[in-house]
Amino acid sequence: MNILVSGGSGFIGAVAVDSFCSQGHKVIRLVRPSAGQPSASSVVWEPSSGRLDALPQPLDAVVHLAGENILGLWTQAKKQRIYDSRIKSTALLAARLAELPQKPSVFICASAVGFYGHCGDAVLTETAGCGQGFLSRVCRDWEAATEPAYRAGIRTVCLRFGMVLAEHGGALAKMLPVFRLGLGGAIGDGSQWTSWITLADAVRVIGFAIDNILLAGAVNAVVSEPVRNSELTKELGRVLHRPAALAVPSSLLRLGLGDFAREVLLSSTRAVPEKLRSAGFAFRHPSLGAALADILEHA
Repeated sequence: MNILVSGGSGFIGAVAVDSFCSQGHKVIRLVRPSAGQPSASSVVWEPSSGRLDALPQPLDAVVHLAGENILGLWTQAKKQRIYDSRIKSTALLAARLAELPQKPSVFICASAVGFYGHCGDAVLTETAGCGQGFLSRVCRDWEAATEPAYRAGIRTVCLRFGMVLAEHGGALAKMLPVFRLGLGGAIGDGSQWTSWITLADAVRVIGFAIDNILLAGAVNAVVSEPVRNSELTKELGRVLHRPAALAVPSSLLRLGLGDFAREVLLSSTRAVPEKLRSAGFAFRHPSLGAALADILEHA
């Protein structure tokens, strides 16, 4: 297949591109003007200015993974970058795909379980409503921006990723140095639910969504067994053979990290992959302990 990919050098995108290439697909990357001279395997775009150069034809699938990293202190400038990098890029890409004379079969757009917001112990399938707060609004508008592609008859899938686990990126990579020193522990009281997936399975879900013609709309890209933060930190300590008893007070996190702490670190989201289960997707890493052991075996 000919697969157009945005965010192809990112945390998930780089591994996805390698996977596509290993399967014999041709990957065309969306790259920024600063990336240098475009080639036959790249297309220049600049979503902030509305630039998207001519797309090659035919395209079989489009995988849109670009977006500002949400980790870190959410200043107003950071929030604006998070929002614009997702909504502007998605709206631009969806509109252009809708105009193509020969449209791709499928448009895969990343999203996040942050769509649901803080929901306590409630079990969340894809039918659950949008939550409150900044991250929920971002996810809602992000998914809504795919509408032109959907209305043009392109099968559109919004993958709501949870915490993506890998040793070289994402939240786990930030946690590892602290836990390896034996200074890790639960966040707040540790009761909040974390919906997660390994990077390897995240990439497999993308491929599955491309191939499965019955999969459409919002899809929870998380395993069937979300865990409480206390279990996540305990398992990480166990796999690393380190204590993990130094809990971080929620009040301190709120004071230091503000909305990021409230909406990401302390928020409880117990999402389950109802659509993936119904479609027959089999996770390679369905349980946390075995997933962490596999990830960290050669780390």
